[in-house]
Amino acid sequence: MRHNRLKIQTSSNKYSIYIGTNLSNKIKTILDNEKIFFNKVLIIYDSKIKLKEISKIKLKLKKKNVFVYKFVSNEKSKSFNTVNKIIRKLLKNNFTRQDCIIALGGGITGDLSGFVSSIYKRGIKFVNIPTTLLAQVDASIGGKTGINHEIYGKNLIGSFYQPNLVISDTTYLKSLSKKELICGYAEIFKHSLIYSKQNFLFLEKFYKKIISLKKNVLEKAILESCKIKRSIVQKDEKEKDLRMILNLGHTFGHAYEAACGYKKILNHGEGVMLGIKTAILFSLIEKKLSLNDFKRINQNILNLNFKLRLNKFFKLTDINKLISFMKNDKKNNNSKINLILLSRIGKASIENSYDQKKIKKFLYENLNNI
Repeated sequence: MRHNRLKIQTSSNKYSIYIGTNLSNKIKTILDNEKIFFNKVLIIYDSKIKLKEISKIKLKLKKKNVFVYKFVSNEKSKSFNTVNKIIRKLLKNNFTRQDCIIALGGGITGDLSGFVSSIYKRGIKFVNIPTTLLAQVDASIGGKTGINHEIYGKNLIGSFYQPNLVISDTTYLKSLSKKELICGYAEIFKHSLIYSKQNFLFLEKFYKKIISLKKNVLEKAILESCKIKRSIVQKDEKEKDLRMILNLGHTFGHAYEAACGYKKILNHGEGVMLGIKTAILFSLIEKKLSLNDFKRINQNILNLNFKLRLNKFFKLTDINKLISFMKNDKKNNNSKINLILLSRIGKASIENSYDQKKIKKFLYENLNNI
């Protein structure tokens, strides 16, 4: 069985991430290797996953008592209502702490399934099989789980709960659209910006092959991106300090998503990419990032043919709404807004307590420039 295996160890748990092709076919072998045993399992799967994929996994787990829950994966379904339905199913079928939940889908499915796993009987085994590039390099690592609040915004309700295992089967990526692949690439790109210029140089050279899913380059890009996130999460599991740098572009990006009502017109990866563009421009204006680095980062984004601009989604009259969502971001400790900015390619800085008026003025002046 050819694959990459990355070990994660935090203060609360240790687990493995497997990266490779056709790994879902080997799920029973991987579970046995990792000594993850259970009698009952609930597979929470994204409704976009083909039924033959569910059947394939059920067949590999034929000696287990397998239940399934079909989840319509969108931000509005990432809610207490969905959580309650899943918990009702677990209770009805008498799942114990020694049983297991398997998430099969993108980041929304993984976030929701991880949250249910963390609160059901104070913790049940959790295996994540992320099926999007975005989830394989981001949501599957680090143990952040969460659901949205219908009024106040994204991921405001959640927990830190490390999985028992992550299986990143790159075979699933073949079904993704170019748009979805670019969204995943946005997180790989972000990791390089905040932590590794060497990885940034690798992406500059091979971005076309990554987006085209060339096996060896793709798996290396996923692995190196996961290593960056591992380095950060192992030092700061609960996001008290260093881990905050993973939010480059997210304070802006989450506000953009929320202000669009979590509709398909702007998905998470696109929101993050627009957020990164916003954050690096703010970094430049604040004299934290050099003009050369700013231009080089922007050129990498242009190379992807990423053409979305803020003024496609928002007008000047929407800026108060954006500020309101930014103010409610979970990373803020007071009425001011915390941001992650760039000092240089490969080095992020945590900037606390920007005045809302300053950010509002910046958005008013640059809405048509981002």
